[in-house]
Amino acid sequence: MAVRKVLKYGTASLREPSKDVHKVSSKIKDLVKDLLDTMYTQNGVGLAAPQIGVNYRVFVIDVSGEKEPLNPMVFINPKFIKKSGAFESDEGCLSFPEVFTKVRRYKNVTIKALDAKGRSFVLEANGGTLLTKALQHEYDHLDGVLFIDHARNIEDANEKLAKNNLPQVEVENLISEPELEEEISREN
Repeated sequence: MAVRKVLKYGTASLREPSKDVHKVSSKIKDLVKDLLDTMYTQNGVGLAAPQIGVNYRVFVIDVSGEKEPLNPMVFINPKFIKKSGAFESDEGCLSFPEVFTKVRRYKNVTIKALDAKGRSFVLEANGGTLLTKALQHEYDHLDGVLFIDHARNIEDANEKLAKNNLPQVEVENLISEPELEEEISREN
């Protein structure tokens, strides 16, 4: 369909919660195609609709490796039904060009969503894999949450943001995750 502009950190709409999709219409199917085209053009692993300025609960992921065939996954109105464990994840985001920092994530997740044809499915991702990280990262976008809100080291995150001329971490949006932090600290 079309490659869309990815909104950069600092754009207010990235902080807005997204609306549920009531029908997987041709408009939503076109949105999915645009998300995939944009994600692949940007060499991303995932992309959420709010990142292209559309506040619907839709995201796409493809965690296939360089030598593997493309394996796009579509998530419409996703909901986590199980989360457990914790690990430290080094993450970046297409809305934060060149910025990577360590964040807290669940090690195992189970998500329920609709696919591009409106069919319900459940997907489990375990062991802190790229898929595990991507599901949580993209899901957060739908709630106006950004990966830096889970940052383990604010000074490091701010240094990387400054180096790339992006706004500093918004302290009011930081998420307190003592149970995850405790588990990660025990493992390190």
